[in-house]
Amino acid sequence: MPSRKPIVGGNWKMYTTQDAAAGLARDVAAGLIAGTGEGAGVEVVVFPPFPYLLTVGAVLRERGGPVALGGQDVWTQPEGAFTGEVSGEMLRDCGCTHALVGHSERRHVLGESDELVGEKLRAALSAGLHAVLCVGEKLDEREGGRTDAVNERQLRAALAGVGAGDLSRVVIAYEPVWAIGTGKTATPEDAQRAHAAIRAVVASMYDADAAEAIRIQYGGSVKPGNAAELFAQPDIDGGLIGGASLQASDFLAICGAAGGSAR
Repeated sequence: MPSRKPIVGGNWKMYTTQDAAAGLARDVAAGLIAGTGEGAGVEVVVFPPFPYLLTVGAVLRERGGPVALGGQDVWTQPEGAFTGEVSGEMLRDCGCTHALVGHSERRHVLGESDELVGEKLRAALSAGLHAVLCVGEKLDEREGGRTDAVNERQLRAALAGVGAGDLSRVVIAYEPVWAIGTGKTATPEDAQRAHAAIRAVVASMYDADAAEAIRIQYGGSVKPGNAAELFAQPDIDGGLIGGASLQASDFLAICGAAGGSAR
């Protein structure tokens, strides 16, 4: 069984100012370097708002620490008349190594289809980025017993056309929509079941080795108090963190919990 390095992402969404973003990046990088919350053996990525990518990137380079930079979204084309959009090439030019695709707020607030998410995933990979692919069910889908079916549909649509050679640059983030920003969290057992089912879909699309190697994060009201129990589950490889990533101390504690679960 391959060893999977946990990955923790901080999605800052549409929060912070330029000064606050710089300060948060500085505190996270300094904390990881100093060992606060440890985070040893953990890959850490922050996803600031687009206007602050250059500022945050400069802070991270200055600190020389182990924090990577990512974009919160990416467009399907490398350039063109797409007002308001940002390409993978632009993200890389800003120093990004990662991009989120298919976040639940993009799907359910802004109406992105499974097919569009797949196009964005392939665009991110084509631009040389690592892609964090978000999947997850809404409350009515969960209550209707359709969690696994929804995740499988989203996975198959997004990964269509992604070759096995590119899969190593994909991280899957399972984010039950009903648990995002609500204070509700799937139990560790519920989250583990969903992650195991996602891994089984990857195995059916590729092979057992690919499924064992791919990292699957949990995202849904992860906090310092519940992170260790979630990350201890065998198929949970870190977290995609929203609100708790806006406080450096909380985020560092979550990174430390992921470090403690490294396998």
